[in-house]
Amino acid sequence: MDWPTVILILGVLAIATFVAVIVVATRNESRRLDIDTERSEEIRRLVTRYEELATGTRDAQQRAAADLAELHTRVVGVEKLLRSVE
Repeated sequence: MDWPTVILILGVLAIATFVAVIVVATRNESRRLDIDTERSEEIRRLVTRYEELATGTRDAQQRAAADLAELHTRVVGVEKLLRSVE
């Protein structure tokens, strides 16, 4: 082989290596973006689930507080009745 052919082959190999590196880097970046998107979606689902659970818990606490207030009212009434009987 003569030198111009060797230089041409080395140039083609260098360009092919450069293109391969760019393809691999682009593929990795695309994969990283897909993973980030999946994580964002999972976080959104978790936040939505947390909000639903928090709302349900708040409603249950309000119902429990209302029931407790009603029981307190009944106990006070029974105490008054017992005091009046004594």
